[in-house]
Amino acid sequence: MAQVRHSAGFETRISDYLEVFEQTLKARLVAKPGLDTRLKEAMHYAVFNGGKRLRPLLVFASAEAIGVDPRSMMAPAAAVELIHCYSLVHDDLPAMDDDALRRGRPTTHLAYDEATAILVGDALQALAYQLLADDPLGASHAHGVIRVLQELTEACGADGMAGGQAWDLQLERHRPDRATLETMFALKTGALIRTSVMMPCLLIDDLSNECLDHLRQFGEHLGLAFQIRDDLLDVEGESDIIGKPTGSDAAKDKATWPGLFGTGAAKERINELYDQAMRALSAAQPELQGDSEGLIWLASQLTQRDH
Repeated sequence: MAQVRHSAGFETRISDYLEVFEQTLKARLVAKPGLDTRLKEAMHYAVFNGGKRLRPLLVFASAEAIGVDPRSMMAPAAAVELIHCYSLVHDDLPAMDDDALRRGRPTTHLAYDEATAILVGDALQALAYQLLADDPLGASHAHGVIRVLQELTEACGADGMAGGQAWDLQLERHRPDRATLETMFALKTGALIRTSVMMPCLLIDDLSNECLDHLRQFGEHLGLAFQIRDDLLDVEGESDIIGKPTGSDAAKDKATWPGLFGTGAAKERINELYDQAMRALSAAQPELQGDSEGLIWLASQLTQRDH
């Protein structure tokens, strides 16, 4: 992979990256001739729903940090976003969080039907792995693709996102201690954030295990801070900005950071995790061949966002 460097800030390149990214996704969601189009339409509805594409942006920023062209990372970026979108469709189902709105629109099971929403999640997860398997990079970086697949499958399975969501449901109407709550957050939300950072780094063989550990810690701290911020937005956010009703966590008696330990302490914890993430990134810096400005910018955006 050719190494690249940039002079302008990461924010100025986002639109270019996302333009290619959106085209990549749309090309894979076109119904094949002769097949029922309803499922593909529902998949399109779930994926192109006004999402901020934070996880793909982390993939691109991580690629920049190691000196690799982010445009070569469209398959990993699309894969992690498809996993994220599938998780939202299933989380919204009546048997899970039973939500009616997602980013200001009816959730997929209400826009279509419950059975279709289940199949949408199933199909999006399968498509994520298909994209990685079809990635041309696999021809020259087969070992790296395997490492990425291992990272992603762990992040979204019983030892990651799905396990965290199950734990989240079990903790409703309970008051876990902070360690338990943060472990659940690390699985439910943090695992995919961490994986987004790690994917480009695992595709190449240039980084030591020590450097990879520092980058993994960066992603883990950022993922935990992201979920605590999400909890805060449910308390302090505005419904028309965040795209769903506020106060839904409290109404369902969910275990949340501000609900258990207070909003002030939650903000302090976010700042603490941000500082830890920055220290981990700084420790990885000596081996990075590119520019980490994008990771730093995104870390600030993810921990201070208002939606």
